[in-house]
Amino acid sequence: MAKVSDYPVFDHWYKTCDWILQTCERMPRHTRFTLSGRITNLSLEIVSLLTETIYSAQRLPLLQRINLLLEQLRLLFRLSKDRNYMSIRQYEYISGALFTFGGMIGGWMKMSKP
Repeated sequence: MAKVSDYPVFDHWYKTCDWILQTCERMPRHTRFTLSGRITNLSLEIVSLLTETIYSAQRLPLLQRINLLLEQLRLLFRLSKDRNYMSIRQYEYISGALFTFGGMIGGWMKMSKP
């Protein structure tokens, strides 16, 4: 039986999610129930979906859902940068991490197609 630690995509997202949570904790307090809260929730939902995908026989619908959530995260991070809730350097880092993760998910989706 596979373990989540056997999947580099999970390891990458786990580290990215940790960074996201730390960054959201430093965002202005008034964003806690809006922007930073939504980013946190999406990031944690991706962790859950990744775990479910690893243990599922029907992976494609779960991977498509992850891909959609990833796109939502990209937009929320862009908004965070535009509203100066994060620095340009932070935005560049997370953009690269999301791009890498998206490529990994895209490759997994190609492998999962019938």
